[in-house]
Amino acid sequence: MKMILKKSLVLSLLALVLSLLPSCNSEFNKIKKSNDYAYKLEMAIKFYDKGDYTKAQILFEELQNVYKGTEKAETVYFYNAYTNFEMGDYLLAGFLFRNYVRTFPTGKRAEECAYMTAYCYYLNSPEYALDQTDTYAAIREFSFFLKQYPKSERITDCNEYMDKLHNKLEFKDYSTCVQYYHLSDYKAAIADIAIHNKDFPDNKHKEELVFLTVKAYYELGLLSNDKKKAERMKLTMDNYVKFVDTYPKSIYLAEAQTIFESATQIKAQLEKEMAQKQQDKDKAAKKESNKP
Repeated sequence: MKMILKKSLVLSLLALVLSLLPSCNSEFNKIKKSNDYAYKLEMAIKFYDKGDYTKAQILFEELQNVYKGTEKAETVYFYNAYTNFEMGDYLLAGFLFRNYVRTFPTGKRAEECAYMTAYCYYLNSPEYALDQTDTYAAIREFSFFLKQYPKSERITDCNEYMDKLHNKLEFKDYSTCVQYYHLSDYKAAIADIAIHNKDFPDNKHKEELVFLTVKAYYELGLLSNDKKKAERMKLTMDNYVKFVDTYPKSIYLAEAQTIFESATQIKAQLEKEMAQKQQDKDKAAKKESNKP
C-alpha cells in the first residue's frame, strides 16, 4: 500500500512537471484542466491507444474518482489498470486489476482482470534466492482464477505459469538443503531433505537428495562420539540400502558404495573396540570381586 501511495505522489509530481513544460504540452494541459470529463475520458483512451501511457495514466487516475459509482467507472478502472501494466508497474497494476474484480464481480471484463491480477504477481515474482511473497500470491491468484473460471480459454496458460512458480519454489527449497550440507550443518540438511521430499514427492532432484542424505549421515557420524558414531554409521548403511534399491543405476552409485564400505568398516571397528572395552571392564570387576 505504501508503494501505491508513493506511486500516486510520483504521478502528481509528474503532472506538475508536464504542466510546466513548453507549448508541446499545451494541448495536454488544456485537456487536464478541462471540466468536460467525457472529453477527458475520450482523450485518455486515445493517449492509451497511441502508447502515451504517462498522459493516459494521469487522466485515468483523476477520472477514476470522478466516475466512481457511475456506468463509466468500469471502463475507467479497466484502462487505469492496463495503463499501469503497460508502464511496467505490475504491483500497482495487480492491485487495480483486483480492485476491478472486487468492484465489478459480474463485469464484462471480470475474467480478464482476475487473470491479469495473477499475471501481474507472476511478473513480479523474483529469482528463487529472494523473498517469494509474490510467488505465493501469484499461485493463490491463479488458483482462484482456475476455480472461478474452470472453462476459461486461459486455463492452459494458468497451469503453465503455476508449474513455473512451483518449480521456482521447489528449486529454492532444494538449494537450501544443499546449502546446509555444504555449510556442514548435516543435521539441518538431513531434516530439510526429508521435508523437501515430502512436500515435493516428484521433485527433479530427489535422487541427488537421497544420496546426499547418505553422505550427510556419514559426515555427521565422523564428527560424533563413539556411541553416536556407531548409530550414524548404521543410519548411513540403512539409507544406502534404500538409495540403491530406489536408484540401482544412479550416477552416484560408485561414491555411495565407497561411503557404505567405509561406514561398515568404521562401525565394525567401533563395535570391536566397544566389545573389548566391555571385556576389560568385566575382567576388572571380576578381579576386584575376587580380592580377599
